[in-house]
Amino acid sequence: MGKRNNRGGKKSFGKRGASNWVEVAKENEKWESYYKTQGLINDDEWDSFKSYCQKQLPLTFRITGSRSHQNEIKQMFKEKHVPILSNVDEKSLNITTEELASLEPPKPMKWYPNELAWQLNIPKGVMKKNEAFQKTQRFLVVETEVGNISRQEAVSMIPPLLLDVQPHHYVLDMCAAPGSKTAQLVEKLHENCEDSIPTGFVVANDSDYRRSHMLVHQVKRLNSPNFVVINHDGQMLPKFRLQPDGPYVKFDRILCDVPCTGDATMRKNINVWRDWTIGNALGLHTLQLNILTRGIQYLKPGGRLVYSTCSLNPVENEAVITAALKKFEGKIRLVNVSNELPGLVRRDGVSSWKVLNKKGEELANVEELEKKQAENPVDNKVPTTVFPPSAAEAEDLHLEYAVRVYPHLQNTGGFFIAVLEKVVDEPEAKPVDTKKRTIEEAADSTTTTTEAVAEEEPNKKQKVQEEEVKVTPVPTMSEKQQKHRLPRDANEEPFIFIPESNPILKKCWSFYSVSDDFPKHSCLVRNATGEPIRSIYFVAPVIKQILTVNESRLKFIHSGIKLFVSQKSTRSTEALWRLQSESLVVLKPFLGNARMIELKELEVLKSLLMETFPSMTAMKELSQSFYDQMSQVDEEGCCFLNVLRPDGEDIFLPVWKGKTNINLMLNKHDTFELLYRIFGIETDKNTTYKQDASGHNSRIVVGKSEESKESEPQADAAKEPETKEAESKEPESSNNEA
Repeated sequence: MGKRNNRGGKKSFGKRGASNWVEVAKENEKWESYYKTQGLINDDEWDSFKSYCQKQLPLTFRITGSRSHQNEIKQMFKEKHVPILSNVDEKSLNITTEELASLEPPKPMKWYPNELAWQLNIPKGVMKKNEAFQKTQRFLVVETEVGNISRQEAVSMIPPLLLDVQPHHYVLDMCAAPGSKTAQLVEKLHENCEDSIPTGFVVANDSDYRRSHMLVHQVKRLNSPNFVVINHDGQMLPKFRLQPDGPYVKFDRILCDVPCTGDATMRKNINVWRDWTIGNALGLHTLQLNILTRGIQYLKPGGRLVYSTCSLNPVENEAVITAALKKFEGKIRLVNVSNELPGLVRRDGVSSWKVLNKKGEELANVEELEKKQAENPVDNKVPTTVFPPSAAEAEDLHLEYAVRVYPHLQNTGGFFIAVLEKVVDEPEAKPVDTKKRTIEEAADSTTTTTEAVAEEEPNKKQKVQEEEVKVTPVPTMSEKQQKHRLPRDANEEPFIFIPESNPILKKCWSFYSVSDDFPKHSCLVRNATGEPIRSIYFVAPVIKQILTVNESRLKFIHSGIKLFVSQKSTRSTEALWRLQSESLVVLKPFLGNARMIELKELEVLKSLLMETFPSMTAMKELSQSFYDQMSQVDEEGCCFLNVLRPDGEDIFLPVWKGKTNINLMLNKHDTFELLYRIFGIETDKNTTYKQDASGHNSRIVVGKSEESKESEPQADAAKEPETKEAESKEPESSNNEA
């Protein structure tokens, strides 16, 4: 969603007094009067519009991953869960007949491609509490944990789709947290690159330090080496280069989902009803315009920028777009997207609206505003850029090309989206000699390596070399909180690249037979020594350029996927570094066959999922072919299991070969998901791994008694690896090293 500007208050459905609970009323006379005055909703629709604003949102999700994988998850949901959710009664749900009448069968969103986004018109409370929906609830939880499903509000999915991201695009998300739309952008970047690394990248920025780490948690599960998170005020986002003396980077696609009042989120945010005032939007308008202005400066000619908010207020929407179109005088234009996303019920942007001061008094024009400001500056603190265009200007601006989505049109939240295209670029200044940078440019850069991160002062004027349009930065809440930022920790360790000839890396390349076509020069560590200690990470070559050329300009929060992790072992072996499952998708096309095992018997996979460290002897009884292939692998260590399924949806997994036993290297979430998707074995929220004597997380043994569990042979902790589950205990927010 557009970023709601939090101004205090708790996310609750009421206030708890000394002796009772008082629910916040879903009414606000000022809100209702304001929007009726604006005339955005026809009179005959108002009651329906308001009624939907007062209802809870339906549950919505989208299916992620590669195309073949998406189809498998979609078919599983349609075949196993849609029938259950389509045949319920009031008795099984313990709800009234009237409540049951409001429940509809799950349906794919008409406007989202390939039936990959679904809407369940069942409130979250009903879904979680009723036994009839427990299997579906569990399905959603498990698939979300492994990244196959993203629980996201429907209208939040629209802006990334309208950006039309391709694998070669340079993409910028200016106000990225909490990250659901950023995840969509990363997914689109990789959509047609299952066997290759995209040449493009996604830079995700957020001004709030803590929220930027929330963003990492949201997108990290996608395991993309073409993704980087930075922490800057979007109004003053520093420009950067890919080469030390090269031109500044311009972007093919920019998402500008700005901070807003969030007054279209009242279906899920009860505080909007209580806290809404006219002044909220007036206070954010300049900030929104400044961020949009910065984004336009970063856009390539022919590039596309999407501006969006989760507000319905023209002051935050059409007024901002109008001001930007006037400021850039024909260098940008609104794009007509009426033929894109067919099936999306929408309304056109508006070309006229009323401007009210904080007291609710209408202001006809700038002259009247200035007069009232002289009389009462407090109540008339209104930016001059909020006024609508004249009739003649409106004809040229085409504000009707913007998209308005209202809650009652298709049972969603509200949203505003405008798609802009750059027609003509600003004159490009000569590249600055990096050895002779001006004092002003130096002030625009910050350090993220071994020195403390420099703070951006709220009103500091920064000089950017080729900037044609100046903005006056508006202090944001996150900037005011900068004095109380978290201390530097491992999450902010430097990104230090190691040569491909590093002795440890050379052993890994040889051990796993990695092709020279793989960009081996893009491996790095996150520690001050610059040497591989615990983890080795990988980034796409273009991300390496960003990290190395701009380390003094950008405040980097996160980038890279884990490639190799040091293996604790007392045994003398070359396999002291195991390959991480999160990097398998990237590395698979470049791996040799020496440690590759093909598996056709699904019963072997089932056994590996349900038990940890089964003996080689036990595996021989299940499959002679699998046993022979494992025996032919020369050394102990990580191998790769290519599971050939009858339906053609093969699975590629890491497996550890020990001296006498083997172990599938998956965490519990991946294990539970595969048990259900491949074998139909269900788990519940109380299902956990049992612990063996060595302290390793063992797999759940479904259907066995406690006695049989205790009698199983145990693995030698000194000779076997930790599973990936142990790694998941590291901080979710960053690929850091201890």
